[in-house]
Formats: sequence, structure tokens, C-alpha cells
Amino acid sequence: MTLTRRTLLTTATAAAFVATTGTAGASTAGRHIPLQGAVNVRDLGGHRTYDGGTVRSGLVHRADALHRLTDADLVTVSGLRLAKVIDFRIPLEVRYDGADRLPGGLTPVSRPVTDNGLYAQLRTAIGSADPVRQEEMLGGGRAAAFMREVYRTFVTGSANRAAFGATLRDVASAGRAPLLYHCTAGKDRTGWTSWLLLTAVGVPESAALADYLASNTYRAAYDAQLRAYLRQAGLMRNPDLLIPLQEVRQEYLDAARAAVSESYGGLYRYLTAGLGLDHRTLAALRAQLVG
Repeated sequence: MTLTRRTLLTTATAAAFVATTGTAGASTAGRHIPLQGAVNVRDLGGHRTYDGGTVRSGLVHRADALHRLTDADLVTVSGLRLAKVIDFRIPLEVRYDGADRLPGGLTPVSRPVTDNGLYAQLRTAIGSADPVRQEEMLGGGRAAAFMREVYRTFVTGSANRAAFGATLRDVASAGRAPLLYHCTAGKDRTGWTSWLLLTAVGVPESAALADYLASNTYRAAYDAQLRAYLRQAGLMRNPDLLIPLQEVRQEYLDAARAAVSESYGGLYRYLTAGLGLDHRTLAALRAQLVG
């Protein structure tokens, strides 16, 4: 079957990064912002810290891609009063999916974080409609192994560290100006950034993990529909091969955390030596986010 460009937008693009059914664990404090053109948009506020503080609401938002926002969505997003939007997508994703659709006056900051070639490979695999090729690429635990390696590059890749460090500095220096960052599905690059922010300001591990895993809940219906479409369209005989790519899993987060320990000995040195955040910036990050 020949895939049109539009078809690829709703198959390989979404399949590369979206999440599927799963348990988000304990209920999270972050407020979900329902939109028609994006399903994983959340306010990071509301989480309690170890010392009894609370992450302020209305300052930091996490999201999936914003290129499909409707006119009604733009009204909702306008109400967030965003001063900055940061786009972690690589140029290939932006080229095929489209640029963010944002309220007037907002231009996204392009800050690409590599997907380790996942997007391009999935476009090729799904576009081939070849079940043998798809099994060879994604089956036998290979998809999950690929995701673990993607997460390790969040720590080992110098360009990735620069992007994450710049984003945390933006949050620390934003004053009370609201900010949003996003990738394609709002679960991996965005999930790691959110986990870092929450952990850095003193949110307990259980709550930071629950926020990370909550992408599974918010993306479940959309991703089930995607797999059903791929099967019905004859593009994938076994679309469940995508599930390890669609999910967020603790094992993926653990892969990044293991890389932090191996390369830096702990999170503090990753934040300072790896991301280039000095003591003043870390203090400003907490002062900005925690009240």
C-alpha cells in the first residue's frame, strides 16, 4: 500500500512517541488541560515537596506536539498566558508534522533533542507495510531496548544535555512568566525534563515517577485508535509491536538514571557538571517553582 504524506503524519509520526494503556500509579497533582488537537498537555504544578512546599501552578506546562491545535484550543492556550514555548522535536518531525500552531505573538524556540533515529526508522518500517521487516525491527524486545538507549542518550549526548540545561535555566529565570515545553507525544523528552524539574526542586520520587507514568493514561485512547487504524489500513499486521514505543515505562526512566550514576555519580553532578547549572541557578529554580 502506498502511503500519502498525510497518512504518514498519523502513523509513523504518532507511533514513534505516543503512549498506550497502562497504569499511571498514584494520582498526580499536575492538572490535565483538555484540548482537541493535543492529548497530553498538563500543568506541572500542585506537587508537594519533601519539606512541605508546593510546586506553583500556572508556571510550567508540559505537552505533546501542538501542530494540530484547533481554533478552540488556541483560545484555551491563550488563557495560559505563555511567554515561551520550547519545541524539543528534531527538524524531520517538524517538517513532516508541521510547526506549532500557537496564539498570536508566540514563536516556538527550536531546541531539538535527538530521538536516535527512531522517527525516520518508523516511517520506513510502517511505510513498507512489510510485516517481516517490522518484526525484525521491533519484535523480540528490540523496541524496548531501543527506547532504553534513547533515554540513555538524554544523559550521554552533549547536545541533548545542552538542550535540557538551557530549558531548566529558562524555567529558573522566567520569573512568574509561564512557559511550556513539548516534544511529539509529550512523554519521553518532555517526560525526562519534567522528572528532572520535579526532582530538582524536592518533589518525592514517587510523585515525580507518577507524573512521568501518567502519559500512559492521557494517551491511551488515541494510541489504541492508532493501532486499530494501522491494522485496518493494512499497514501493520501486528501493530502491537508499537506498544513498547508507545508506552512510558519505569525501565526507560531507570535506563537514564543508570546513565546518570555511571557518568556523574548522581543527579546533582548531572545537573551541575552535565547540564551546566550552577548553585545559583538551582536555587533560583526552586525559588521560582516552589511556594
